[in-house]
Amino acid sequence: MKHVGKILFVGLIIASLLAGCRSDTAVREADESLVQVVTTNSILYDIVKNIGGEFVEIHSLVPIGANPHEYDPLPLDIQKTQDADVVFYNGLNLEEGNSWFAKLIETAGKEVDSASVIKLSEGVEAMYLSSQGKEGEEDPHAWLDIRNGIKYAENARDALIKVDPEHAEIYRKNTEDYISKLEILHNDAIEKFTQIPEEKRFLVTSEGAFKYFSAAYNFNAGYIWEINAENQGTPEQVEQIVELIKKNNVPVLFVESSIDPRSMEMVSEETGVPIGGTLFTDSLGEEGETGDTYIGMMEWNIDIIFEQLHSNSK
Repeated sequence: MKHVGKILFVGLIIASLLAGCRSDTAVREADESLVQVVTTNSILYDIVKNIGGEFVEIHSLVPIGANPHEYDPLPLDIQKTQDADVVFYNGLNLEEGNSWFAKLIETAGKEVDSASVIKLSEGVEAMYLSSQGKEGEEDPHAWLDIRNGIKYAENARDALIKVDPEHAEIYRKNTEDYISKLEILHNDAIEKFTQIPEEKRFLVTSEGAFKYFSAAYNFNAGYIWEINAENQGTPEQVEQIVELIKKNNVPVLFVESSIDPRSMEMVSEETGVPIGGTLFTDSLGEEGETGDTYIGMMEWNIDIIFEQLHSNSK
């Protein structure tokens, strides 16, 4: 199967070169002074864009709203990865599904964790999965703790300085400004959530993506399934979360923007507990809409969680 996967990837490279070489070459010639960057998803894209500003051109692999745990790269993705000065990925088990990222990097002639392929979560204290068959695997959703988002920004800064030392001071200043905004948002979240009684701070979502968030902001977390995979919303999973909701008198449920809501709708119907809103986890919102930046998505999550749990705690 590994040989088949490699053959398919090579075939995609050939197809991309035949189908799009002229237009992509024109783009490269027009922007050859910019640092060519690839990120694996939209959240990393936005963080790196805030650090690199006008000196980077970024191609994000996984489309907005899609599942970054599993992805099938397109011919353009392969070509962009080949051409990239630096590739940023999350790590922590995010891009492991079907080994799609490892195959992409190998096919593009690069190496994971080399000078040109950077794990943005480096330095984050990992949290781990606990569901059967996944015990000990890293939970990838570190960015939902804003303090980890700050680490991502610092890692992006350091990598861009190595690739483009000429603009080092600008990258440092961009990072300083960006981190200042993230620190304000983190502190605002702490202040807001202290207004919710501790026994009401129960965050129930479809995927168990909020471990880091819950640890940072003192919540209990519940979920139907622990991480996006093939087995989602099984009868056993639904039964377990229904029992948890009833036992803990959970007042409101949430669903994620990149998740099919039907499993949570089933849970809501069975428990009589309403769905309070939609949260962002693995992806930004569409450009021009709510949550279309990392800061914007975190502001939205913080505000809607606070509003729903605070109003239901009285």
